Amino acid sequence: QVQLVESGGGLVQAGDSLRLSCAASEDTFIIYAIGWFRQAPGKERDFVAHISWSGANTYYADSVKGRFTISRDNRENTVYLQMNKLKPEDTAVYYCAASRTTPAQAKGQYDYWGQGTLVTVSS
Repeated sequence: QVQLVESGGGLVQAGDSLRLSCAASEDTFIIYAIGWFRQAPGKERDFVAHISWSGANTYYADSVKGRFTISRDNRENTVYLQMNKLKPEDTAVYYCAASRTTPAQAKGQYDYWGQGTLVTVSS
């Protein structure tokens, strides 16, 4: 079983940047594709970005394309989400999740989830 721990959230102003990290407990992490999702208060958990196990393929939601970048370091069992030009509508709890499927944009395609990290963007 893969345990995932997110970090890097916080309170920032519109236009600022943040980098989220998703650290995995197992070396088997390398066989999993990783996705980032976010959930704003009172809303559904939505897909943000996805990276294949090798890192060669990435996918983004239209709302973050060009502003967010997903990457991974398999030596460190960590996936990153670099978020630039943040907007108030990016405010949410951000979750990373592991999937044996790539590409994967549906929550049901993910087997393991982290506890989330809160990102708040003030205007």
